[in-house]
Amino acid sequence: MRYLIVIIGTGLSGATCARSLAEEGCSVVLLEKRNHFAGNAFDRCDDAGIRVHDYGPHLFHTNSDRVLEFLSRLTTWQFYEHRVLASVDGMLVPMPINRSTINQFYGSSLDDAGIERFIEQQRIPRSPIETSEDHLWNSIGPDLCDKFFRGYSRKQWGLDLSELSASVAARIPFRTNDDDRYFTDKYQFMPTDGYTAMIANMLDHPNIEVQLETDFFDIRDSLRYDHLIYTGPIDQFFDYRFGPLPYRSLRFEHVHIPDCERFQPAAQINYPNDFDYTRVTEFKQITGQTHSGTSIVREYPQATGEPYYPIPRRENEELCQLYRAEAAKLDNVSFVGRLAQYRYYNMDQAVAAALKLSDQLIARYR
Repeated sequence: MRYLIVIIGTGLSGATCARSLAEEGCSVVLLEKRNHFAGNAFDRCDDAGIRVHDYGPHLFHTNSDRVLEFLSRLTTWQFYEHRVLASVDGMLVPMPINRSTINQFYGSSLDDAGIERFIEQQRIPRSPIETSEDHLWNSIGPDLCDKFFRGYSRKQWGLDLSELSASVAARIPFRTNDDDRYFTDKYQFMPTDGYTAMIANMLDHPNIEVQLETDFFDIRDSLRYDHLIYTGPIDQFFDYRFGPLPYRSLRFEHVHIPDCERFQPAAQINYPNDFDYTRVTEFKQITGQTHSGTSIVREYPQATGEPYYPIPRRENEELCQLYRAEAAKLDNVSFVGRLAQYRYYNMDQAVAAALKLSDQLIARYR
């Protein structure tokens, strides 16, 4: 069959494009190789009835009115502000690092101004700021860098901070006050019925067709379309012409613990220096559910498996530019999403990029 728009992937990027285009009268078919839609945002109720995120915690936060307004037509929200503790030297301290972190960690009682003076004494200026180590030494100094970030980086990325772009460490702020929220965005919510339900609503439109367990690469030669939107790994689309782009994968260990009101004191605890896993998330604290038991997930980064994270390094960006140059030659194919654009997107950034692309295609095909 011939379709006006074919979208590869039913995650947040693909579903946003599908809904936006369908509402403007475009005929859209989505192809999904998995046996479920919603991509890595897929969530479900486990056997105990607790909503869990199969591919690790997904937390919605944004400053974009447009992104919030678009999604709010397709879900209701419940307020949720994420808080994280880091396990360092036998202590559980707030993350991102703030005044409470430093006072607890160093046994001090500094006020905001005192924290600023302390950090100024700790930091070692670096210029230019090219790596995550540069950024952290320049902003908080080597001691906090090593205690809170170096081990986490080696586990998460398989690389030292000195081998990662500065943008990785720059994602996590440092605060001189006691604000212990992980994010400070204007809007911080969780979809009331979960992400799977929200994306089901996004795909519930007469102009949208979804085909599960359909691998694009098995049928690409027989597909006919006016435009293709691709959300998978960009290097795979081009048959790894210039070599594979590096990605990090994850292994998830889901555990239900019966008769446990609360497993840990925060929804997420990071382990930068201990164990093989990077963090433990307790879902009940995120969903707000009441249950006599609790469900957690431990995340183990790995080099092989399903790609989850583009690895931000200069050489990887240079390799990706070769693929982007090839993509620019294709008039009827667009690339959007974390894997297709090789960008370390947050959820709202993925939606924003998909809305921008949809605007361009609507203008083109209207």
